Formats: sequence, structure tokens, C-alpha cells
Amino acid sequence: MIRHGAWRRAAAGAGLLSDDGVLAETIFAEMSALAAQTGAINLGQGFPDEDGPAHVLAAAREAIAAGANQYPPGRGAPALRQAISAHQRRFYGVDIDPDTNVLATAGATEALAATLLALLEPGDEVVTFEPYYDAYGALIALAGGVHRTVPLLWPDFEPDHDRLDEVISDKTRVILVNNPHNPTGAVFGRETLDHILRLAEKHDAIIVTDEVYEHLTFGVPHIPISSLEGGFERTVTISSAGKTFNTTGWKIGWLTAPPEYVDAIIAVKQFLTYANGAPFQPAIAEGLQSDDSFFTYLAADLDHKRQILGTGLSAAGFEISQSKGTYFTVADASPLGFDDATEFCRRLPDLAGVIAVPISAFTSRAESHRFRSLVRFAFCKRVEVLEQASSQLAKLTR
Repeated sequence: MIRHGAWRRAAAGAGLLSDDGVLAETIFAEMSALAAQTGAINLGQGFPDEDGPAHVLAAAREAIAAGANQYPPGRGAPALRQAISAHQRRFYGVDIDPDTNVLATAGATEALAATLLALLEPGDEVVTFEPYYDAYGALIALAGGVHRTVPLLWPDFEPDHDRLDEVISDKTRVILVNNPHNPTGAVFGRETLDHILRLAEKHDAIIVTDEVYEHLTFGVPHIPISSLEGGFERTVTISSAGKTFNTTGWKIGWLTAPPEYVDAIIAVKQFLTYANGAPFQPAIAEGLQSDDSFFTYLAADLDHKRQILGTGLSAAGFEISQSKGTYFTVADASPLGFDDATEFCRRLPDLAGVIAVPISAFTSRAESHRFRSLVRFAFCKRVEVLEQASSQLAKLTR
């Protein structure tokens, strides 16, 4: 057995090592295999089943034909960095220099990895909300950090400010804020964001924000912490094109931050991918310059899908949390007689021909009991798929 190495830290951080050191299969892999075996509708994985916008796809084809097929600059193609700068100014009123404040990355996950590796020393504490995107635990562990969490509790999934005060301390190096939040669908209000910023200032912590769902909110605004007074100076803001433009496979992400943070992160990032996605970078630049109607329709269309699935889940007997953003709705399976969401998800393909994932997959073992009966469903699918899934879920009440 390989007893040492970064893989053990990553696996342990992600909760994938058993007590005897064996690497466990993720619930995501297990559910995907179940979908393939049973032909069930896969509402477990958060990727769209519709292609990206035509003008963005066309821009990629044009870039390939024009010869944009070699390494782009390490910081990112100038057109993309300029588009990101204009985007932050247009939507949030944040003025940034495309040459010193912007870095293109291989998706948001690489941006997170490079940022944590650049900013953490072994033993530094990183505070996240729980449940959390599964990569966070692994990346914090790889960087030698100590992971501390603040729970987001059913049904509103807003953090308790007193608990934030308890967990964030002078030992905290990074406060990692995923907003809009995967897997809960929460969108944090201004009061919570102000409180996080005050605590960061009090304890001299750096804020790292994961904002990949920034344009996918429903009836509430997305407010970047970097747009608040005093926020930009201590924040690394991370986003990506995959969710906004239905191009998850392109892996075009970016971050914006003060120059000293960007320079430190580049020093790590250059030894990860150096650069990627040459023809996709100008295509995403084109996408970021889309007119307002594109972004308005994007959120409205996804909200319509959210409502279709939510109606179906409620009719099937679930209690649901009202998602304010992202691709996801969280439902409580206990009204259907299932207190263990993991076991419920394993049985759901046979019961209703649908795949979902338990929220406990996004938690530490110590906190999983808080979310024991909660299930995440993805609604980033075609309307007819969601209608069929809703019809099949109705079998649960028969």
C-alpha cells in the first residue's frame, strides 16, 4: 500500500479515506454508475444537458480557424482579461486593471488550488461553510491547512453570525466563501457579507470567494464581497465560464485580486497548467460581453426549471428548501419515511428511476448527522427531462 504522499492528504481532506486507510469510492461515482446501470434520470450531477449559446460556440470555432491553438500568455489572453475587467465594472462597479488584477485559470478549481497553495502555510486555518463543495476539503489538506467550518442549517441555510464569531479567529488565514452556495442554493444577504468582511478585517484574514454561479440567482442580487467598501483589498474573487455559458468542459476560469495576491498565485499556477484553452479564452471574452438580455434570460430560464422540479418534489412528498441560486434544490426525504439520505439515494433509481446525491457527501463525518435526511437534486436539465423526472418521482407517494 502507498502509505505516504499528497494523495493521502487530499483523500483524507475530502473524507474518502476509511479508518484503515483504504480509498473509498465517492458517492458521485457510485450514483453515476447507478445511472448508467439503470437508465435512471441523472439529477445528481451538476452539469447542463444543453449546449452553450451559439455566439460563444461560434467564437471558439472562429478562434480555432484563426490559429489560436498554441499557449496563450500565462496570465490569460489579453481579450479575456479585458473582458473580465469590463464585466466586474459593468455588473458590480469594481474597477480592476486587466494587466495586474486578473488571472485566467483552468477552471475555478485550479484557481482555488493555486490560491490556497500560494496563501497558506502549514497549520493555517481555513474557514468554510458546511456543507461545502467537495474539493475544498481536499485542497485545504493539500496546502497543509486546518479546515474549520460553520454549519448552514435547514431550511434557509444562512450562517449564524455568533457561530462565525466563534470559529473565525487570529488563527484564520483564509475565509472561503462560496456564494451562491453549492450544494444548498443559498445566496447570502448583505448583512452576512458585511459581517464576514468585518471579521476578516478584525483578524487580518484573506477572503477567497467562489462565485461560479454569480449570474444564476432567482429574485435576489448577487453581491461580491470585493464590491463592498474595503473588500477588494483583502479578497481573491474566483469565477468561471462553465456555469454561465454551459461550457463546463472548456475549463475556463479566472480570479481577480490585488496585484500582490495575483503575483503570489501566478508563482504557483505556472507549475500547475501554466496556460490552457487557447481558443476558448477569446470565446468566453465574447460571452462576457453579451448584452443584458442574455444574462436576464439565463437566470429566468433556469428559474423556470427550478420551479418545475420544485413543484414535482413537493407533489412527491418532499419538503424542499427554496433555492435562491445555483443549479440545485435541497429536499428533505424524511417525510417519505427515509431518515438516511444516502440509503434513499441508492434506492431511488429503483423506486422512481431518478438519481440524486445526499447532502452528507458535502460534509465532514463529524457534521454529517445535521444533514442526514437531506438530498440534492440538480435542475440544470432540459424542461422535458425535469417534467419526466417529476412524473416518475410521483411514484413515491403511491
